[in-house]
Amino acid sequence: MSRDFFNSRAATWDDEVAEKDASRLEAMAERLDIRLGASVLDIGTGTGVFVPFLLNKIGSEGKLVCLDFAEEMLKIAKTKGFKGKISYLCTDIENNRLADNSFDAVVCYSVFPHFNDKVKAFKEIYRLLKKGGNLFICHTSSRQAINEVHQSIPEVCNHLFPENEDTRRMLSEVGFEDIIINDGKDNYMVIARKLVVVV
Repeated sequence: MSRDFFNSRAATWDDEVAEKDASRLEAMAERLDIRLGASVLDIGTGTGVFVPFLLNKIGSEGKLVCLDFAEEMLKIAKTKGFKGKISYLCTDIENNRLADNSFDAVVCYSVFPHFNDKVKAFKEIYRLLKKGGNLFICHTSSRQAINEVHQSIPEVCNHLFPENEDTRRMLSEVGFEDIIINDGKDNYMVIARKLVVVV
């Protein structure tokens, strides 16, 4: 079970796996259209590598909910003492009990390939976003590089990125619009919006 995999590696995750180049994380955060004071859901928080950059985006009046299904990962994130309106929730996105229309933005940093049911996850994210809210899927490595790494690890060898057009189709079928997929050689980002319905 992948939860066991992540829990067993939580203690060494920051040293052995997590992105250590703060400039790359900062550059990624700068690309996210998240305003000061926003309410943000961070899915797959892990040990909190991306949390300080999200807190900088939303400022002191913003709210950040950190969600992860691996309790040992979240424990480490909590010990880092992040300041701000921040809360932690141990669950998986596919089976969460958060309220409809709760967030201005949802961020999936370095977690998208690990969704067991990507369509169900997208449906839940769509439900949780306010009208006009954005989903950001982002990685500081390329889609191809991440797939190659995952294929080399037995426990997550099937945790792969779909083809870009398959990702676009899944998002569109759920209801997202204004979908942008940037599959770069050193990073990967998807932006999708829950549009305001004009009557």
